[in-house]
Amino acid sequence: MDGKIRANIRIGALVDIVLKKDQPTGKLTRGHVKRILTNSPTHPHGIKVLLAEEDMVGRVQEIIEE
Repeated sequence: MDGKIRANIRIGALVDIVLKKDQPTGKLTRGHVKRILTNSPTHPHGIKVLLAEEDMVGRVQEIIEE
């Protein structure tokens, strides 16, 4: 599912995000959403979230499961 639409993302969902440091390589990090940080309904680069694991912040590239 598309990670560019805020309504698609739920707290606790399993997602793949790209961390700021990994943007040049596109390396993805998988984790569960702890908090949604982007307030706008959409974002062209993905909705920014905070992952529960190790408090990592990044933009959602893909939603694995809700």
